[in-house]
Amino acid sequence: MDTLLQISDLLLHIDKHLDIVISQYGPWAYGLLFAIVFAETGLVIAPFLPGDSLLFIAGAYCATEHFNILSLSLGLLFAAVAGNTVNYFIGRWIGKKVFSSQSRWIDQGALLKTHAFYEKHGGKTIILARFLPIIRTFAPFIAGVSEMKFSRFQFFNITGAALWVFGLVIAGYFFGNIPIIRQNLNVIVLIGIGAAAVPVVFAAIYKVFQRKKK
Repeated sequence: MDTLLQISDLLLHIDKHLDIVISQYGPWAYGLLFAIVFAETGLVIAPFLPGDSLLFIAGAYCATEHFNILSLSLGLLFAAVAGNTVNYFIGRWIGKKVFSSQSRWIDQGALLKTHAFYEKHGGKTIILARFLPIIRTFAPFIAGVSEMKFSRFQFFNITGAALWVFGLVIAGYFFGNIPIIRQNLNVIVLIGIGAAAVPVVFAAIYKVFQRKKK
């Protein structure tokens, strides 16, 4: 039981225990990071895994030469893109069953509106969601459920993943070893999340205001 709790704590807070992971597992630490990013973006049941802070701290360890920044960034990019792609196809598979269902518990009108929304605004949603924990796990799933065109989804999926991975890893590389930033990383991550959420909130308020005017 204690071993299981230790493993759970390691996975949930790997950003805080990365030095232990590197010292114990060496090159296998790369694979563990890739697996966590894939699971956090690809499995709807795993939005609780660390994402932003993990990339930032991993970048800081690149600066101390524990990781190779190019190998790490490309591996994380592949994991992030693959995770979203799997999540999309899970949603697509479920979506087909939902759209064809005649159950009175399913609002077909709401599904059609979601489909129309993703066809019009899905690209921005996929990119912005990358910087919003939990939402980034569900955004590709909803894109699949709403049957967003795959080629369009994949373009924004790769774009968002590249901005997310390279942006946070490079930021960690240059700033992650500064003591005041390292000690207040959770606060900085929350500020970053807030900054990413502001455009979404304002866009939602603007749309509500426009509907009321009409």
